[in-house]
Amino acid sequence: MSLVNRKSPWQKEWEDYLKKEEKFVSRRKQGPTSVLINKLDRYVPQKLNETLDKAFYKGFSLIFEKGTSVIEKTYDKEQKQADFQIDSYASELKKDRKSLKKFTKRARSSKAVNTMATSLEGIGLGLVGAGLPDIPLFSAMVLKSVYEVALSYGYDYESDGEKTFILKIIEVAMYDDEEFQRENEAINSLIDDIVMAGDSLDEFEVDKEVQLENTANALSKEMLYTKFLQGQMIVGVAGGIFNPVYLNRISDYAVLKYRRRFLKSKVSSRPSSL
Repeated sequence: MSLVNRKSPWQKEWEDYLKKEEKFVSRRKQGPTSVLINKLDRYVPQKLNETLDKAFYKGFSLIFEKGTSVIEKTYDKEQKQADFQIDSYASELKKDRKSLKKFTKRARSSKAVNTMATSLEGIGLGLVGAGLPDIPLFSAMVLKSVYEVALSYGYDYESDGEKTFILKIIEVAMYDDEEFQRENEAINSLIDDIVMAGDSLDEFEVDKEVQLENTANALSKEMLYTKFLQGQMIVGVAGGIFNPVYLNRISDYAVLKYRRRFLKSKVSSRPSSL
């Protein structure tokens, strides 16, 4: 093979990312809802959507204001930051595909643990017919998962700008069909703009309150029927089992978007790499 035509590890990583995103977009054409969920429309109280909106909004607001430190007790933030520095050094030193894949491997490493935790929590509360009390716990687990993904790619989540970006990821992950494709393209453009601005959100105008509302609305709209089911005694288990489905969807999408941002940022000084 000619050296001229040989692809760099960065090119291979980028091509792999594009394939993973294409698969995710394809899955979003159908969504995880079942026939049972689709038949619940006439049974769900009209005010439940508004109630869920408020519950998700309050859940995320409370965590951002007072709960981040509690979430961080469930993992070693400093160790994750150190792991990123080690992986970054190794990738620059070795310049091979194996070292570049380490970032995404770490980003996915805690997924199984988080999925199991949210499964037990969702099913447990479903058994006693507790749908709404589950929302703060589910919201905390969602943020924990995305926080760990962000740290795996070297991004801290302390600033309002980064928190708003995380909320945007969660919002878009809940969409389906054409709405998802449109919003996914928009967030990709946003990521490209962020990287062009030095991979910082400092120069971008962000309104965290508006994004909180948008994210809460997207979650409540998508999870309306499952939370209704979860609020019914015993049969609530059927609603609770959807928690890991949504957590996986959000986690997978967070990996995609932070991976894109990471790759774009790393190759911004290597224009020939992609």
